[in-house]
Amino acid sequence: MSAIRSSRIHLPIVAALLASCTPTVHSGPDIPPRANAAIPAGWRFAGRPATFAEHALVASNSPLASAAGAEILRAGGNAVDAAVAVGFAMAVTYPEAGNIGGGGYMVIRLADGRSDAIDYREMAPAAGFREMYIDSAGKLTKAGIVGRAASGVPGAVAGLTSALAKYGSMPLEKVMAPAIRLASEGFVIDSALASSWAKDSIIRKFAGADLLVPGGKPLARGDRLVQPDLAETLRAIAREGAAGFYRGPVAEKIVAELSRDCPAGVSGRARASHSCGLMTTQDLANYKPAWREPLKTTYRGYSLITMPPSSSGGITVGESLNILESFDKLPAFGTPEYFNVVGSAFQRAFVDRNEKLGDPDFVKVPVEQLLDKTYARRHASTISMDRHTPTNSLASAKEGMETTHYSVVDAKGNAVATTTTLNSLFGSGVYIRGAGFFMNNEMDDFTSEPGKPNQFGLVQGESNSIQPGKRMLSAMSPSIVLDPKGNVLLVVGGRGGPRIITSTTQVILNVIDNRMSLSDAMGAPRIHHQALPDTLRYEKGGLDTATIQKLQAMGYALQGLDKIGSTTVAIMRVKGGWNGMVDPRASGAAVGY
Repeated sequence: MSAIRSSRIHLPIVAALLASCTPTVHSGPDIPPRANAAIPAGWRFAGRPATFAEHALVASNSPLASAAGAEILRAGGNAVDAAVAVGFAMAVTYPEAGNIGGGGYMVIRLADGRSDAIDYREMAPAAGFREMYIDSAGKLTKAGIVGRAASGVPGAVAGLTSALAKYGSMPLEKVMAPAIRLASEGFVIDSALASSWAKDSIIRKFAGADLLVPGGKPLARGDRLVQPDLAETLRAIAREGAAGFYRGPVAEKIVAELSRDCPAGVSGRARASHSCGLMTTQDLANYKPAWREPLKTTYRGYSLITMPPSSSGGITVGESLNILESFDKLPAFGTPEYFNVVGSAFQRAFVDRNEKLGDPDFVKVPVEQLLDKTYARRHASTISMDRHTPTNSLASAKEGMETTHYSVVDAKGNAVATTTTLNSLFGSGVYIRGAGFFMNNEMDDFTSEPGKPNQFGLVQGESNSIQPGKRMLSAMSPSIVLDPKGNVLLVVGGRGGPRIITSTTQVILNVIDNRMSLSDAMGAPRIHHQALPDTLRYEKGGLDTATIQKLQAMGYALQGLDKIGSTTVAIMRVKGGWNGMVDPRASGAAVGY
């Protein structure tokens, strides 16, 4: 690991691509501008313009990773080539969430009409068991959130290499070249990155502190970050494919780090309670991503292609939209009635999510029921236009925040939506010495204790309990929306734990129902309801006083948050090309040509 302060490096190709990041508003878009959107004056997230590109575009939370994808597109690569390039580059330039120590999902829609989805979500180790995070006194510990026992078997490398092998047009070595260059030659740290590790104490507990907080002083804006260990790991993957990660020296380093400082002879529940990792080299060697049939549904004549389980995102977005489609027309955006109807749809969809979803290789998921329009109409019929329905009257409750999304479109019309995660900021905090990356803490996304909330407040059921080799449920929602003619209209997803689902849905609603431009659709105030706790959350300043008072009179418990769904990333078709942007609540860039 290496970090050199205040030594700038020139990367001519990347710099040239980043020059195209200057946002421009393209005149005459296909989607009319916002009509009658009641956004309070002075709303802090309004006004960020989208970036226009005539041919192809990449949008992500890392300007350098977006530039890496655009570099591949300019060289003749397709959208999958570029998405894989972005994925590996983000492991270098966005260590808080971009990763090879975690997992994710990719939805692909090809210009010829074919679509596909790959699930490279993390898995529980073979030694994992249902109550592994419950101590001898019956109390839920923090071992599933912080430390060496918190990691599932990572899937990112297997997923990216598999996607490239099936749909890419370039060799792995070429699409990984920008990431390897960024790791070995270094890059200049911007203010967004500097702030992420300056305020995060989890890094200081493990070996990553030597990289990002050397001598106890966080790397600052303008410093150069060089990562030779990560560069060597990436070179091994470029040479050997997934085997360069899941077998041999890198796999051995992962297992050694997760077993470090573990007392001799400790096993089973005691091992997890001592924050000792359960992962073995065999777990890594056995990991395989899963190709799955994308979920396909419709909304008011538009088509949605999204991720099936083990992600809960696609089903919950689809069910929410189906419920809302039961209304001939939604109330005007910004009114109490609008937030009541949309929040109620989320509430009902989350009740189903929390009780019925899990890894389809382990539990039977009622996909057809949950996406059935008649089923949605029954849900819609229970929504009162002037009164909140308590969650406990809808069902018996039996029962990531630091994720990142990127969207890619190429000149031929292929589109890719990818969401990937370490779960929390910097995952479990554990940094793999000699290999150069952080590990996930995705084991917390299982139901460690049915009926009790996880770190995102989600109360989930037995379907998502820990089992060996099982994928944990996720809220990631990479989605592609087609217009009524079957053309790609929107490529969207985001981060924010369960708020990914509601934020992604609201961007889609803003484009289709509320007829907003991409800039307005991304910046408009958001709400969130996840059934339990039975609270309607809203962004402070996004709802005026009269709206808040009316919702309270309807019976809602309200909670104001600084922001909801902190990093939505989207590309939208407009007249003459594409608009792309990163959520004004976060940092990043869209780069294209």
